[in-house]
Amino acid sequence: MIYKVSTIVEGHGEVEALPILLRRVCEWKTPGIYAEFPMPIRVHRDRFLNRDEEFRRHLLLASSKSSDNGWVLILLDADNDCPVVKSTEILQRAQEVLPHKAVSVVLANREYEAWFIAAAASLHGQRGFNYNSAQVVDAEVPRNAKGWLAERMGGKGYGEVIDQPAFTAKMNLHQAFEGSRSFRKLCKEWLTQTERHNV
Repeated sequence: MIYKVSTIVEGHGEVEALPILLRRVCEWKTPGIYAEFPMPIRVHRDRFLNRDEEFRRHLLLASSKSSDNGWVLILLDADNDCPVVKSTEILQRAQEVLPHKAVSVVLANREYEAWFIAAAASLHGQRGFNYNSAQVVDAEVPRNAKGWLAERMGGKGYGEVIDQPAFTAKMNLHQAFEGSRSFRKLCKEWLTQTERHNV
């Protein structure tokens, strides 16, 4: 059985990075499951959340790209919002649009790149990234996770479109899981949905 998970993201980098991440999570948490990930649907966060017609249109498109036993995953950056409160609000709205479809909402706190900070030790030396254990921080505290990474990549800086998929492919998932509540939320949603559909 082919299990298709359709995703909605806000960043250019996540379009390539999220399918890589979900394949890795699938192999790590549910070995033996075969899943496919259609190209993510990229949205403008503010328009997606604040315009009901656009919210509905993208959710219906995502639903059409997933299989009957698949589900829709919305992954956005929390930025300054509380991930728990905001994700609950978005999920309630999404379920009104797709009442008969499984939907999950995960807000990376504060950005997707916070998951790289949580797994920073495993990324040392990758694409010029320099990890110093003396500079360890709570992964979900920096308001500008991209900037935190850029400061540690020498003159090259951090490029979302190129570096995000590359770091996603290399980061230690266990480290990310231990260091980031929002990454644990992603993994929990994966397990919940796969168990629900008895895949």
